[in-house]
Amino acid sequence: MTDALYLGEPDQVARAGVGDSFTLSGDEGRHAVAVKRTRVGESILVSDGQGRMLRVQVEAVDQKTLTGQVMGIDQLPEPRWVWRVVQALAKGERGDLSVEILTEVGVHQLSAWQSRRSIVKWDAKADKGLAKWQATAREAAKQSRRAWVPQVHPEVITLRNLLAHLRAVGGLVLVAHEEATTPIAEVRLPAEGPVTVLVGPEGGISPEELTELEAAGATPVLISEHVLRASTAGAVALVQLQLLAAQQHGGATSGATS
Repeated sequence: MTDALYLGEPDQVARAGVGDSFTLSGDEGRHAVAVKRTRVGESILVSDGQGRMLRVQVEAVDQKTLTGQVMGIDQLPEPRWVWRVVQALAKGERGDLSVEILTEVGVHQLSAWQSRRSIVKWDAKADKGLAKWQATAREAAKQSRRAWVPQVHPEVITLRNLLAHLRAVGGLVLVAHEEATTPIAEVRLPAEGPVTVLVGPEGGISPEELTELEAAGATPVLISEHVLRASTAGAVALVQLQLLAAQQHGGATSGATS
């Protein structure tokens, strides 16, 4: 079974070298000792969430921390493609589920989108909702042993600033849409850089939004023969794009995993 992954303080992980002593403390150390019941002699993985991964052999544990020797280090390069998903707010737990699945399949950046047809309105709860998305991404990254933790945009994207947000990021922008005439398999990807997929809410992207997005250079694409839920559409699109990247340009599709 793959060693459990924990997230360490970035500066601490950056300073660590092979043969050094490393102490995991705080919430992560407490979880490793009290919940996962890590014992002396076992090995764990510790990441900074930004591509650096330590393999640590545990030498001592107490109630809240563990200490061990760094046995190896993996440093993943910056991703060739930055996979981004702008996810419309969804009802119930579906938004959190989308973040979890997208993290597992390799997304790098996530934005919450208050679209015209979004039934859910975060409004005053935006900070709490975004924090939950980031926490979900952290936990999903640990579960899937990812060296990169996806970053959640610190503000909810609204009708007024969606196009400005996309222009600021740049790169290729695709819109998952059930009435699109271009299959996602026919998309020509750039050799590198940001690739963004917009996923609408349960009611779909409105005609007005689609017109605005197309005028700004976004391309509607068909990602399935069937209508997918908002919680799974982004992941389905992302997996297909990663396969396209490998077919069209060869090599690894990202620095998303260890």
